[in-house]
Formats: sequence, structure tokens, C-alpha cells
Amino acid sequence: MRVSNVKILNPVRALRIFGQSVWLDSIDRSLIASGRLQHLITEDGLGGVTSNPAIFEKAITGGADYAADLHTFRRECGLDAKACYERLAIEDIQSAADLLQPVYARTKRRDGYVSLEISPYLARDTRGTVDEARRLWDAVGRDNLMIKVPATPEGIPAIVQLLSRGINVNVTLIFSQDAYARVAEACLLGFEQLGERGGDVGSVASVASVFVSRLDTAADASIDARLKTATREADQILLKSLQGKVAVANAKLIYQRYRTLFSGPRWDALAARGAMPQRVLWASTGTKNPRYRDVLYLEELIGPETVSTVPPATLEAFRDHGHPEFRLTEGIEEANNTLTELQRAGISLKELTDRLLDEGLQSFRAAYDRLLDVIEHRSKADQPERSNGCPFALPASSPYGSGLGQRR
Repeated sequence: MRVSNVKILNPVRALRIFGQSVWLDSIDRSLIASGRLQHLITEDGLGGVTSNPAIFEKAITGGADYAADLHTFRRECGLDAKACYERLAIEDIQSAADLLQPVYARTKRRDGYVSLEISPYLARDTRGTVDEARRLWDAVGRDNLMIKVPATPEGIPAIVQLLSRGINVNVTLIFSQDAYARVAEACLLGFEQLGERGGDVGSVASVASVFVSRLDTAADASIDARLKTATREADQILLKSLQGKVAVANAKLIYQRYRTLFSGPRWDALAARGAMPQRVLWASTGTKNPRYRDVLYLEELIGPETVSTVPPATLEAFRDHGHPEFRLTEGIEEANNTLTELQRAGISLKELTDRLLDEGLQSFRAAYDRLLDVIEHRSKADQPERSNGCPFALPASSPYGSGLGQRR
């Protein structure tokens, strides 16, 4: 099915015809205050927003929108850099969540979410992850919040605990099929435990964020390295045939696992109680290799019960020249062959995905540290002319102070 000739729909909005939601991988105060986020919701059918420390760093360094608050929080309220960041982030998350609340209501909790990431330094700490997630959940006070938890071995039991307590979870940094299967199992178990405790399994939602383009970047680097030493023409042909193909193949096979795991008697029992499946979310969808089509990962991974989270530039590119078609369930045999050939070429997919998880965690920590450094610098440098003093009290038990929004 193809809808590119339907002129009344822009390609982004048309994705809903295929059962796919689009979330924006970006947030900043000007996006909200200017009305641009509302415009994306109205015109493109945007279904959600995701955030991370790197996004907030870009927002804070990109203009003066946060200068007054930073000065107030840091100088007059006595907050450290981490508490300043969380206060700023929570306010933006609350504002975006409020704009998306009608989507959340209209889609009956399927869409309309805003994701907020826990500290990357807790990625290997189950108890710390649970405590941090619960704290942020209470601080934001919005039912359409998702807490981002990485798919580390320590994160898996945290996901179970959070879902069992009715906290929405966006599981991030998924690269391998096996990691995805563990995440899906954690989701099912969390739903079951929530139901056993008498909770409403229809009130909680989760997505499994599979990172796409990073895998192609890593696989292509290994392929290029082997091409430099390959002397046989057959080996060179094989290696070149795999360039730019591994990530999509891996993602398609993950989706096949999704279809299996969220079907059958176990899932049917949960669905009968109102549970929503943990949709696969395609993350890292911006094309990093200029040789590849700039909307490659959006076009190749269109299918029902999925989400694509996209950076602004990729969203604009797809709106301009994207071609929506069902592709996610096509070429499954070819996808299997691609990964088989990758192994035959001497490249271990497991080694690639394990390394990507470690690198992803390192990258998240580095972005978090840069963010705190920026806040520390800006809070000292920015001196607004007028100040009304600290606008909220600072209980010892909270790094945020009072005045946070209440859960709807």
C-alpha cells in the first residue's frame, strides 16, 4: 500500500494510515512557547516527544530562554547544577505533556507521551533506577509521562518493578534481538504483576526503543576494515553487499519477535484486561551516512503497532520527500540472509551490539556531564536585570522545591 499520491495528506501524517505513530526526538522551551509543537501535533499528527540530556544541553546553549531561570535557581534558590537541570527539564516536560494531553485522551493512552531520562549513572543500578524513576514520576505529575530506562541487565528488573507499579516506561538503548526479547518479557511480567496487585493494566504503557542507524554505522565500519584486507573478489562483493543493510535487517527481525511475543494465550489474557502491547519504537532514525537516503530508516521501517521517533531535520525531510509504504513485514527472508552473510563475513553481530550498548551508556554519561557543565557555567555568567527572588521553597527532601504540577 502506498499513499504518496494522496495529496491531501503530508507523508508524516500519512504514516498513521499504516498504524505507525511519529514522536519528535527534541524538546526546548521555544518549541513549546512559539506554538511550533502545537502546530506539529495539529498538522503532522505528532504523537509524542522524547528527550535526553544531549537534547537539553542543545536547548540551553542554543539561546537565552533558560537564562533567567538558571540564575534564579542557581544563585537565589541555591540549587546545584543537577537540580537546576531537573527543574528546567521538568517544567518543559510538563508543558509538552499538557499540550499532548488531548492526544493521550483521544487515542485512549496509546499516544501523547513525553519521555524523560533517568541519570545515566544509574544504568547499572537496579534499585537506584527504580528510586530515581519513581521520584521523577512524582515530580512531573503527569499520567502521559514515560520514564526512559536503558536495557541493561540491571535495567530489566527495574522495568518489571516500574510497570508493576503503574509507571510508564520507555526502554532505551536496545540493539540486539536477544535484548529486545528480554525487554518484552520484562514488560509482560510487569503487566502481570500489576494485575495481580489489583491494578489497572490498561492504565500503563511502554515502548521498546530499538536504535537503528548506530548499528549500521558500527557494521559499516567493520565492513570497511575488512574490505581493506580482503583479497578475493568474492569476499569483496559479499562485504559490499552488506553495507547499509544490517540495521534494517536486524530491526525487521526484532519486529517479527514482537509479533510473536505479543500474541498467544499469555498476551491474550492481558489484552482481555485492557493491556496495550509494548510497541517497538525506532530510535536513532537520522541517517548518519551521507551516502544513504536521508529518510532511509523511516521509509524501511513502516508498519503497524510501531513508533518512529525522529529528530527535527529528519521529520522535515520525510515531510518533504518521504514515500510511506508498508515495508516492515516485507523481505524477512532477505533480512535473515543479511545477518547470516554478516556472520559468514567474519563479523559478529553480538559483538557489535554489545559494544554499542557500552558506547551508548558512555555517550549518555558524557552528554549528561556536558549538560551539567553548561548549566554551571551559564548560571554563573547569566545575570538578568530583574529578579523576583526564589519563587519556591526548598524542602530538604526535594531537589526541585514546591510548585510542581499534580498528576492528572
